[in-house]
Amino acid sequence: MRIMGLDFGSKTVGVAVSDALQLTAQGVEIIRRQSPNKLRQTLARIEALIAEYEVREIVLGYPRNMDYSEGERCERTREFQEMLRRRTALSVVLWDERLTTVEADRTMAEGGIRREKRKEYVDKLAAVFILQGYLDYLGMHKESPAQNQGQAAERDEAERPGQDLERD
Repeated sequence: MRIMGLDFGSKTVGVAVSDALQLTAQGVEIIRRQSPNKLRQTLARIEALIAEYEVREIVLGYPRNMDYSEGERCERTREFQEMLRRRTALSVVLWDERLTTVEADRTMAEGGIRREKRKEYVDKLAAVFILQGYLDYLGMHKESPAQNQGQAAERDEAERPGQDLERD
């Protein structure tokens, strides 16, 4: 079973997929759209990637503010989460994405990638960081938050107050 990580933005969606053992995340592509409200083609492309990679769960970056508040982007992400659930019938876990874009940009800068080129790849790399964080969590806890409805939220809050999970 593979897991897909998504970095949902107003114009793009970065996509990453885990390996079959769910140890590492690999960037797959960036889905670009002409209008922020036009999601039909984006959802169709995600469905095609789900089929191609045999994905069984989706991790969607959740853009909370640094002070833990939720703004308009969180509302749009929740709407996108619901669209994904309806279209794919898969579990869609929200995962804290704060600073993943900053981390992705810094990683590319340290790798010597020019600023102009970084913009082309930052969303895909952010999706990798989102998914890798989730995979690392699974490796430490040996269970999917989507599968363990009962104690996962309470345990997660106690162990990692800066990381937010939401399960179906």
